Amino acid sequence: MKTIDPKSIPTPQLHQLLVSSVAPRPIAFVSTVDEAGTPNLAPYSFFNCFSSNPPILVFSSNRKVRDNTTKDTLHNVEATREVVINMVNYEIVRQAAVASVEFPPEVNEFEKSGLTPLASDLVKPFRVKESPVQMECKVQQILPLGEGGGAGHLIICEVVRIHIAEAAYDAEGRLDPHKLDLMGRMGRAFYVRASGDAVHTIFQDMEKVVIGFDQLPRSARESRVLTGNDLGALAGMAAPPAAEAVEALRQEDFVAPLLAGDNPVEALHRRAQQELAKGQVELAARLVWLAAEHPSAVTLHL
Repeated sequence: MKTIDPKSIPTPQLHQLLVSSVAPRPIAFVSTVDEAGTPNLAPYSFFNCFSSNPPILVFSSNRKVRDNTTKDTLHNVEATREVVINMVNYEIVRQAAVASVEFPPEVNEFEKSGLTPLASDLVKPFRVKESPVQMECKVQQILPLGEGGGAGHLIICEVVRIHIAEAAYDAEGRLDPHKLDLMGRMGRAFYVRASGDAVHTIFQDMEKVVIGFDQLPRSARESRVLTGNDLGALAGMAAPPAAEAVEALRQEDFVAPLLAGDNPVEALHRRAQQELAKGQVELAARLVWLAAEHPSAVTLHL
């Protein structure tokens, strides 16, 4: 591991280390207005959802590293205490990048980016019509995090109205990540698209006690086949497989060749890995526990 003291490197270099490591990050496409009502639109990736009761979104507007000045967004939220946070999907990500340019305060980024302003219901800033999710917010707090270039201002926003494109819902009335097609920010010029093969389903019941890694058979924990993710899926089970269910596997036609090979334990682990890839956790667990009963596994750990 390379060990780094944050105080020992220049701020721009430290910034890139942080944003490349803490990634991907959602993008808040923040719409504000100044005292005269001039619109401003800018993307921020120091952003996330921090509470659902009350509904709180938080983003940070950092001081510029080169001259320690602040951005128009910060000036506007200090003046009006209102924002709209629009989510950035694949269809508008390049337009959002245009809005990240540091235009003079009098320039309207809606016009520069080609995006359409929509009047909000409860706040003065406009929504972005092309965004699939638009959240009107009241600013609760602005917390300065430092005085030097690169220091953030944590802007805590309470959501007072949410607008969501009907096309983003699935047949069950839930938001579909593939239809939302959101973009995430990484280091330098890298982005990630949160749809298609990039989306993985990992279900873990957080309200039930699970067996954990330490209760897996030793032959599994020391396997040269099973990965950490494989073992994690097994460790997330509520209980190990019943002994009779494990024993019943010996009667299955596909198991006999695995037991008869040169390395039955690895063969059973490879088949278990295949079953895990298909989501068949129970069958995979029976195979793993059967492998633990094999004489070669038992002898190895005596």
